[in-house]
Amino acid sequence: MTVYAFVFPGQGSQSVGMGQDLAQAFPAARAVFEEVDEALGEHLSKIIFEGPMDTLTSTENAQPALMAMSMAVLAVLEQDGGLDLASKATLLAGHSLGEYTALAAGRALGIAQAAKLLRLRGQAMQKAVPAGEGGMAALIGATLAQAEEICQQVGKTGRVEIANDNGGGQIVLSGAMAGIDAAIALAKEMKIKRAVKLPVSAPFHSSLMKPAEDVMAEALADADIAAPIVPVIANVTAARETDADTIRRNLVQQVTGRVRWHESVSAMVGMGIDTFVEIGAGKVLSGLVRRIDPEVSALSIGTPADIDAFLKSL
Repeated sequence: MTVYAFVFPGQGSQSVGMGQDLAQAFPAARAVFEEVDEALGEHLSKIIFEGPMDTLTSTENAQPALMAMSMAVLAVLEQDGGLDLASKATLLAGHSLGEYTALAAGRALGIAQAAKLLRLRGQAMQKAVPAGEGGMAALIGATLAQAEEICQQVGKTGRVEIANDNGGGQIVLSGAMAGIDAAIALAKEMKIKRAVKLPVSAPFHSSLMKPAEDVMAEALADADIAAPIVPVIANVTAARETDADTIRRNLVQQVTGRVRWHESVSAMVGMGIDTFVEIGAGKVLSGLVRRIDPEVSALSIGTPADIDAFLKSL
């Protein structure tokens, strides 16, 4: 019997026009986009469907937009396809903002509340560090030990930390821009396959995000969080969580904490997962899963054709 984990993408997976075919074809998907629009008091769906790309990519828009896209796909699977999430999925997980989507999928958060929290999260993360003072870099073909050594060595130049351990030799560093530049130079000296600055406007998942963590601590203290109907693997612990108060603490710590995606996937495989289903935009997570563990299956569902093929496979 196939044992499924449903996973939800993070920032970088967005594209103009995502979900438009779903909204046109399925009232259930359309209702999700409308609920998010209403929660935010603006037509975010117009930006999602029509762009421009730089407006969609803005952190405060991309975060709720990607959640809306994933939840629209899930709504079609559940309402039109008859999928029962609680009986079909053994675990849920999401990459960074995708953890909020996983919690919404698991009914721990409502869609409207998730949209408002993600809008606030995006705004707070953007404001935490003045533009140009912080950044991120991806190391391709690096081990965790090499990344840790780089962070230690460039510490005198500027604070740099491991933001994401994505697996498959992909590690993302985050911190002060001077430190990021020094880290890239050092990675080249160490003969790491590739080190490239990412097109982001802030040093996400680093201690420089402390002002944003404080904002989210206050917002999450008042958020209505329930126990999810399917356990969620938390980014900061790479552990299975069902307790609402623990989930609340994890979401606060996630703003400055490392996204432990490699460990999360390995932990899920250790819990018996053999098939990962990426719900929403792009194919980033399914690609990472295959590199972390080539023995498991990974697929992505983001279009009406994907939905049809998946439902037929059940």
